[in-house]
Amino acid sequence: MDSSDPQSAGITIYGATGYTGRLIARHAVTLGLQPTLAGRNEERVATLASELNCPSLTFPIASASQLSDCLRGFSTVLNCAGPFSQTAGPMMEACIAAGADYLDITGEIDVIERAASLSDRAKQAGVALIPAVGFDVVPSDCLAAMLAQRLPGAQRLELAFTALGGMSPGTTKTMIEALPSGGRARINGVIRRVPTAWKTMEVPFRHGKLMAMSIPWGDVASAYYSTRIPNIEVYASAPPTQIARLRRIRFALPLLGLWPLKTLAMEWVDRNVKGPSDEVRATARSSLWGRVTNASGKSVSATLETLSGYHLTTLTAVAALQLSIARQVPCGFATASQAFGREFILNFPDTDIEWAA
Repeated sequence: MDSSDPQSAGITIYGATGYTGRLIARHAVTLGLQPTLAGRNEERVATLASELNCPSLTFPIASASQLSDCLRGFSTVLNCAGPFSQTAGPMMEACIAAGADYLDITGEIDVIERAASLSDRAKQAGVALIPAVGFDVVPSDCLAAMLAQRLPGAQRLELAFTALGGMSPGTTKTMIEALPSGGRARINGVIRRVPTAWKTMEVPFRHGKLMAMSIPWGDVASAYYSTRIPNIEVYASAPPTQIARLRRIRFALPLLGLWPLKTLAMEWVDRNVKGPSDEVRATARSSLWGRVTNASGKSVSATLETLSGYHLTTLTAVAALQLSIARQVPCGFATASQAFGREFILNFPDTDIEWAA
């Protein structure tokens, strides 16, 4: 730990030196915030903190009791260090112990479910637990909530997205970690494991139809809490050839969970994946589609157009941070639409919803 005093700032961004963490830290500073930048690598954290004129703090993800000592004095922690399956649990426990709101940018189902399971304890501590305040899953969660409002009593929710611009190293590693476990869907209120690329559908995005496959996206968890719809499937666009290839090899995907192969895959990511460029982030777009259906077969659908994934994550995460600082978030677990309002996503540039006739 360096000599910076953690009491000198009320907020900290953990994982600030990662691809997305850097974007968020820089944007926060441009808005006049002075977060304490934190992470595991002292040299990298100190360099970024010096560049942005922010306090810094270095500590590893350890036990919750050790972490809570590091977090005392902070009002809010924004966790940007993935894979969140490894960092979120101890950090949430530490935030509850330290009395700090917890935010992160995960898209991992188990992390969202973990936050939901800690809701009562967080309420008792006066702490907010709001995971997934980035592209995963702010736009899709808000879309789901707006759809559910239009059709009360809906029994089925389908969400799909297509996003251009590539992935960061952290996102790629998270996907590699998830592949051995196959897919997930919520069926009759319960999250079930299903095969990889379990279902496909042609999705009518605003600018044309695209083939998409089911994926284990965070909304399988979060959208249930936002809408109470018991059957939820999430799809991502992919070329038919890629879907067919993935289905052919899915029997072998569990092998990626074995230590030697997983280590090799992670090392490959470190060498080869750098994340989208500034130009790509600024110009790429994301498209979402959603549909809710009730027991009698009536349905309502809509499309949502917004910014590229990492550009949007930067904006939504810092906006969530500001609302936490202002104490405008509920205590306990909440999804993005619950914490910030179902139309929260419409506050951001170049974002709009269009309802199907």
